[in-house]
Amino acid sequence: MGYEAKLRIWRGDDGSGELRDYTVEANEGEVVLDLIHRLQATQAPDLAVRWNCKAGKCGSCSAEINGRPRLLCMARLSAFRPEEVITVTPMRTFPVIRDLVTDVSYNYVKAREIPAFTPPPELEPGEYRMQQVDVQRAQEFRKCIECFLCQNVCHVIRDHEENKPAFAGPRFLMRIAELEMHPLDVADRRDAAQTQHGLGYCNITKCCTEVCPENIHITDNALIPMKERVADRRYDPVVWLGNKLFRRDKG
Repeated sequence: MGYEAKLRIWRGDDGSGELRDYTVEANEGEVVLDLIHRLQATQAPDLAVRWNCKAGKCGSCSAEINGRPRLLCMARLSAFRPEEVITVTPMRTFPVIRDLVTDVSYNYVKAREIPAFTPPPELEPGEYRMQQVDVQRAQEFRKCIECFLCQNVCHVIRDHEENKPAFAGPRFLMRIAELEMHPLDVADRRDAAQTQHGLGYCNITKCCTEVCPENIHITDNALIPMKERVADRRYDPVVWLGNKLFRRDKG
């Protein structure tokens, strides 16, 4: 049975904007993105919103609904009361382009800063071999759809713009952890994780894990293990002494 849903949507650009109220027809089984599309078709054809698959797999329709970072296509109307006002705003951590569309290029800059998978030079591509347990561990991280909700909710960059140059954010620290744990990756990424990508800024509040639509355990399975590896390298007295005694000249 249909009803009239109340929407409050942020309209504007990088200069200024405001929240505007709309009333849109809603039907059983729909999601918030359905209301956005109906609003575009009937009342606000100039409303800007980014989306693609409408199946929770492309990560395009990231926004904030009632203050919580979510995918518009995965926010079911059944989770809201019919009389409730659904407030939709753009992701707060990234600059607004227009309406609900933000400039997420920060994330692509950080992605390019991470060295690629580095297999042993003596192995040809067809010679790679891995244990199933290693495959399963990597597969969890590979579920990431790069919606950047974890980046958006991370207070290290959400509340501190000045941290962005030195902090890769949970999505890309997870990528570093994935490669560091990969049995065929021979690059040592521990020092770079701390000094270049800002692992030390993360204080493991698990806010990134809480908003992940793929239910990846970012904090427990990637960030904390990576912090432990860095601590072993930098602060373990035995390792420190070994590095002093058997230091190799870097070419």
